[in-house]
Amino acid sequence: MDTRRLLSTLATTLATAGLLITGCTAGSSTPSASASASPKAAPAANLTSYYAQKLTWRSCGAPGFECSTMKAPLDYAKSSSGDIKLAVSRKKATGPGKRIGSLLVNPGGPGGSAVDYLQGYAGIGYPAQVRARYDMVAVDPRGVARSEPVECLTGKEMDAYTQVDQTPDDAGETTLLTIALKDFARGCEKRSATVLPHVSTVEAARDMDILRGILGDEKLHYLGASYGTFLGATYAQLFPNRTGRLVLDGAMDPSLPAIDMNRDQTAGFETAFQSFAADCIKHEDCPLGTTSVADASTNLKKFFTTLDAKPVPTGQSRKLGESLATTGVIAAMYDEAAWPELRASLTRAMDGDGAGLLSLADSYYERQENGSYANLMFANAAVNCLDSPPSFTGPDAVTAALPSFEKASPVFGEGFAWAALNCTYWPTPATGRPHSIEAKGAAPIVVVGTTRDPATPYKWAKSLASQLDSGTLLTYEGDGHTAYGRGSDCIDTAINTYLLEGTVPSTGKTCR
Repeated sequence: MDTRRLLSTLATTLATAGLLITGCTAGSSTPSASASASPKAAPAANLTSYYAQKLTWRSCGAPGFECSTMKAPLDYAKSSSGDIKLAVSRKKATGPGKRIGSLLVNPGGPGGSAVDYLQGYAGIGYPAQVRARYDMVAVDPRGVARSEPVECLTGKEMDAYTQVDQTPDDAGETTLLTIALKDFARGCEKRSATVLPHVSTVEAARDMDILRGILGDEKLHYLGASYGTFLGATYAQLFPNRTGRLVLDGAMDPSLPAIDMNRDQTAGFETAFQSFAADCIKHEDCPLGTTSVADASTNLKKFFTTLDAKPVPTGQSRKLGESLATTGVIAAMYDEAAWPELRASLTRAMDGDGAGLLSLADSYYERQENGSYANLMFANAAVNCLDSPPSFTGPDAVTAALPSFEKASPVFGEGFAWAALNCTYWPTPATGRPHSIEAKGAAPIVVVGTTRDPATPYKWAKSLASQLDSGTLLTYEGDGHTAYGRGSDCIDTAINTYLLEGTVPSTGKTCR
């Protein structure tokens, strides 16, 4: 496992071969509504040149896509701080029908590439009627992918990091884990010292408003998944009068401290695993047994313990130990379509071949075939640790919290608790704090929650919808992470209607 679970949508996986992400929390300083939030208000004097940029577009990626680079202040509080360059991509509205505007998309993370998501999925996979009337647009947030990415470890260093035992059995193993976390943090500081203090969610949201102005849109239309919901809600809090049609799918709860988010997410993955186990035991080939969900949980935990003592070969130099195996299982919890692959991979691993689970873990970490890694995990930690104070003060605090995490998930609790220690050693102090987001004055916002979502538990969506002054909750009763574009005609129709007509779903609407 790595840090807190990644909060990114499955469609990121389809687009970029990555899978998940860690529970993050509030933004860089509690955002308040901008004093110049009128859609036609002039930007602050020190930002005028940024809003007045003229982008030079060039063809890129698949046919129909264009790319450019925009500038934003590295530090919004210091005009002399210099610029940060952000990668932007778009695909113009195809018609027929009158163009509504730009639809900015973000797949989550933090750390997921919005440009990859646009070009690999949203720009070709979103419903044709939506793509017909919106310019589909993405910007890689600061510190992510093509936008001056945070870098921390080499490929070989990352290989070693992902294999560190995250369920330490004694003081020696605890020391090794803390050394690994400190080395990770030092690597980020060494390679990314300039950008590291300036990758907060608030700053990314302010970048989005500059892009809105550059594109000539009076209001921002936006679809954010997973962590992207926090980014979108933060925008609405900062610029309520510039907020257009916002869909927040797989919502986060920005009011929660990091430790509560981690614990909730631990319970979310337990719920998802129980759904998988209930399905698995119906199959004769279920490697966890065919008697009960409880037995399946016990058998998986025993298997992890076995791997902790004796990793199995994978056909590569890396063996499959407990940490990588756990990550592989977690990766498959994001979408029920991955359950057959997980059954097969567990079967192979229990027979002494860990290649399948290793492949799932590599997809989670966005490890490339040449042994390099995308910057997903680096940006993920950088944003999370800046956005919220750490969950724990040190190993003793983790030990004290273990019972509550293990209660949340007997299978994953211990590992999730120790993984939340990462921000304790972060070189850049947190600038954000947990807070509610009301976004008073914003247009109606649709918040989507899935009842058995592992990464963003359903209660988070309920909470965010209730916090937002104009929030409406849309519920998907089902499995997997996020809901739009994942097979529910009911969900897709409700969101498409909102995006195209501005009509919000009826109060209490639930799709199955």
